[in-house]
Amino acid sequence: MSTSPLSMKKRSTVYRCLTGPDDASFCHKVSEALSKGWLLYGSPTLTFDPVQGRVICGQAVTKEVEDVTYSPELKLGQL
Repeated sequence: MSTSPLSMKKRSTVYRCLTGPDDASFCHKVSEALSKGWLLYGSPTLTFDPVQGRVICGQAVTKEVEDVTYSPELKLGQL
């Protein structure tokens, strides 16, 4: 039995870049995203903020979503 294109759900991939100080709060931010179905995308990155005197982390994540039409107003963190 074949599925017609009209009955298939539309799938999109959305992307977020999580950032924050190199501390437990950043790890919790990434862990929360993973628990909501986001997947790590690439390696984490680190940089030093000389003004604040601290290391800043970054981690890209992606998620496959159904029946969501992308727009700049989309609240990615709520997906």
